[in-house]
Amino acid sequence: MAVPKERLGTGAVSIHADCAGIETILTPAALGFLALLHRRFDVTRQHLLQARRKRQAGYDAGGLPDFRADTRAIRESHWQVAPVPAALQDRRVEITGPVERKMIINALNSGAKVFMADFEDSSAPTFANQLDGQANLRDAVNGTIELTTPEGKHYRVGDNPAVLVVRPRGWHLPERHISIDGEPMSGALVDFGLFAFHNARALQAQERGPYFYLPKLEAMEEAALWDEVMALTESELDLPDGCMKVTVLIETLPAAFQMHEILHALRSRAVGLNCGRWDYIFSYLKTLRGHRDRLLPERGQVGMTAPFLKAYSELLIQTCHRRGAFAMGGMAAQIPIKGNDDANEAALAKVRVDKLREVKAGHDGTWVAHPALVPVAQRIFDQYMPTPNQLHVLRQDVQVTREQLLAAPNGTISRAGFDNNVEVCLRYTAAWLDGLGCVPIHHLMEDAATAEIARAQLWQWLHHGGLEFADHAPIDFALFDHALATHTHRLRDSTLPGATRADAAAALLSALTHADQLGDFLTLPAYDQLA
Repeated sequence: MAVPKERLGTGAVSIHADCAGIETILTPAALGFLALLHRRFDVTRQHLLQARRKRQAGYDAGGLPDFRADTRAIRESHWQVAPVPAALQDRRVEITGPVERKMIINALNSGAKVFMADFEDSSAPTFANQLDGQANLRDAVNGTIELTTPEGKHYRVGDNPAVLVVRPRGWHLPERHISIDGEPMSGALVDFGLFAFHNARALQAQERGPYFYLPKLEAMEEAALWDEVMALTESELDLPDGCMKVTVLIETLPAAFQMHEILHALRSRAVGLNCGRWDYIFSYLKTLRGHRDRLLPERGQVGMTAPFLKAYSELLIQTCHRRGAFAMGGMAAQIPIKGNDDANEAALAKVRVDKLREVKAGHDGTWVAHPALVPVAQRIFDQYMPTPNQLHVLRQDVQVTREQLLAAPNGTISRAGFDNNVEVCLRYTAAWLDGLGCVPIHHLMEDAATAEIARAQLWQWLHHGGLEFADHAPIDFALFDHALATHTHRLRDSTLPGATRADAAAALLSALTHADQLGDFLTLPAYDQLA
């Protein structure tokens, strides 16, 4: 629906959809606040996105990311971030998930120290999902969130819930359902703005923030824009300066070369950096898409012990602890395997090995995707990290070079790995088009980041040409087209999530894979087809 300007009282603000709860979230005052954010910051956001495109053009022409010469003084001088609030001093296990009501309650009750409520990679941004998520988080902050299922099961938040941290969408994503002065809003500013407007004062009164996770940053200037957005928000909402605290996900390859600079740009509110491992692998693929010598083997062979990922995680730990910030580990995407004890134990063993590696390296906490993994990760961190964090582990032994961050690991591409990439990307895209952003596939919780890895690898393997399986059979478009048709038929005839959108997902994946250039994000063209 198009809401009359005079009804909003905010100038040229329009809403282009209708859904339940819209009146309580998109109040005239809230829309006025969104309009302020858009008019103050969207021009800068657009300039920063153009700078991304310019950098990528340089990489496509043969250039490589590097540490910045103009910011050497920031990296080499002594400074630290502001003190970390008491509520975030112990973050040994964090759980993440979409802003769905049942998920929020279960995550807050999971025993994790922190729950990251995700408007980004694990949410499909239908307008109904976005506004429902805002209403759910408002109720969670107010202590009134409950749910009774049609079967009569009742959910409510118990004592000592996890600390709430919210992840808005990245700078690159639009929100087409809200326009200001005829232009679509930034999804990031919508998610952040609505959550802050409705909850910041209550959270500040509870000494719980508000706290945020910031995704997909590529440069210190993008971090500085977030700092400006939050400073204005604090002023407009009569909040103490610097009360909004952030953890930044280092999940792009360019950002790995600017960790000090990103913390410095947010030094009054940064409390940590996070190893967003799946997005980071995708960003490596996307950034170096034109470099045949930087191809990665199949996804199952690219673990955190690969030299380029080990260097990235250790550099993050060293950087954070030098600056007084926390170094958060990556996601365990496994989910319980019911009815097969041996397979379930094998999956849990992988989680234990991963978390043991993280805590011994010096990470201050880690991520899990399912409540059942919280005690598994907790036991590891409790045993090896008796203190609330490991800021004292300075990792002065770490010396990471540019080439270490860029070096592709050895490995192979199997028929099964190729086929799995096609299946995961197809099934995830179909479910996303149907409004689901977090999909269990083969006992792993797949989100946009893992689907993007699959998509980017398929594009690279096919477009660089001349690649073979171990038996010397060629990796070519005939193979891809056959695999896509096979999985599309299976999905269409199933009861799996996204079955009704199988053909649309297949057409999109085919177009993106056959295109002459790797598209920046799957979710941008998919957004136009979102249910």
